[in-house]
Amino acid sequence: MELTISHGLYGLFTIIIIVTMIFRKGVVLPTLLGTFIIAWVYHGNIIEGFTAIFHANLVAAQELFSIFLIITFMLALLQSLRDLGADKRMIQPIQKLMVNGHVSYFILVAVTYTISLFFWPTPAVPLICALLVPAAIRAGLPAMTAAVAIAIAGQGMALSSDYIVQVAPNLSAAAAGIETSLVADKTMILSLITGGIAIVTAYLLYRKSIRSKDDNRNEAELQAIQAIDESTNKAITKYVTTWSRIFAVLVPFSLLIVVIYMMYSKLFSGSTDLIGGDGAAFVGGVAVIILLLSTVAFGKHYALDYVSNHITEGFVFAFKAMGPVIPIAGFFFLGSPDLSGRILGVEEGPALLFDLVQSTQSFLPQSALLSGISILIIGIITGLDGSGFSGLPLTGALAASLSNSSIDTETLAAIGQMGAIWTGGGTIVAWSSLIAIAGFCGVSVMDLVRKNFWPVIIGLFISTLTAIFLL
Repeated sequence: MELTISHGLYGLFTIIIIVTMIFRKGVVLPTLLGTFIIAWVYHGNIIEGFTAIFHANLVAAQELFSIFLIITFMLALLQSLRDLGADKRMIQPIQKLMVNGHVSYFILVAVTYTISLFFWPTPAVPLICALLVPAAIRAGLPAMTAAVAIAIAGQGMALSSDYIVQVAPNLSAAAAGIETSLVADKTMILSLITGGIAIVTAYLLYRKSIRSKDDNRNEAELQAIQAIDESTNKAITKYVTTWSRIFAVLVPFSLLIVVIYMMYSKLFSGSTDLIGGDGAAFVGGVAVIILLLSTVAFGKHYALDYVSNHITEGFVFAFKAMGPVIPIAGFFFLGSPDLSGRILGVEEGPALLFDLVQSTQSFLPQSALLSGISILIIGIITGLDGSGFSGLPLTGALAASLSNSSIDTETLAAIGQMGAIWTGGGTIVAWSSLIAIAGFCGVSVMDLVRKNFWPVIIGLFISTLTAIFLL
């Protein structure tokens, strides 16, 4: 293959983006500038450079808009449940199971993981911390260990697979040019391995800090988290209270049926349709119907306004969370032959990133171990920006370029996704959403990072080795 100046510029800006991530700075500026300059040089026309910026963002938005919709609908549903107080009723019975600190640790893990799979950890954390963390502390679980459990289960294990909402696997798969279901299945396996190892390792490391129920330190830690507002979303009438109870049962039952049906379709009918984009659409559609019912139940005379408000809030959250990913994805889509043509306005687009990586293949050993560890480290580096998602277009594109006869694209994409989200999603960098967990639990975010670091790193490397040699 013949490398051009455009290839060199693409490689240069890719390195600049990675270095920028290492220094924990935003990478939107270099991605937009890189798209402009590369398109200008490729066409030899500055006008084409200007139009390529718009086309790159438009293509990225078109490819990723389903992600924005599913986030919007799930967040809108959660807001409507908060109106009824049903969100709290769903998990209040679990408090009775927290008989001691050891049991409380694993209950926090299970509840955080389950809720975060459907609603994402960021909106779920305030609910869990307001209702379950105080109960866990009373049972003898230190606030710091509770924060570790929530971070690993939610920001790590649930978010890294994102198996229900499927934002992360969709981003990775789009950049790699493969089906979402291929990445989703691998990431689910790797997330469970990483999370299982991290959860057990953390428990073994910190189990001696767990106290008895009557320890005086329990009450002191409870006072430290009294700033958590437990007065919000209380049902104020008998009418609302009745519907609160109904939806506290209906929502988890409906979502359980959704998961069972999706698993049945995959395992027994051999269909993968509901694990990819159609699966997210199925979950989103169910969420919308429950949203309509819950808003009517809360205020039938104002349901039209409530639905509009909740969906608007959902869109605002979605664009705040994912908006910066669009220009980043646009830049890395420019490196893919499947999408670069639409961005550059040519019938057959160049494979800028793929050509660069393939040009070095003859100098590198065809080693699955080398490829897997390399993309894990790159994923971890991209996660240093504190997002986790912004690096997925890069790791996905590199996965397609680095794959060879010894390791496939979906496995590499899954490994890169693990590194990016476990790091930046909120487990081992202090400038991520981990701040929210530390704040709600009344602990130091830097201390929380130190507590999470070794369990998470050990889990990541073991899961990567498992993927390389067994998957």
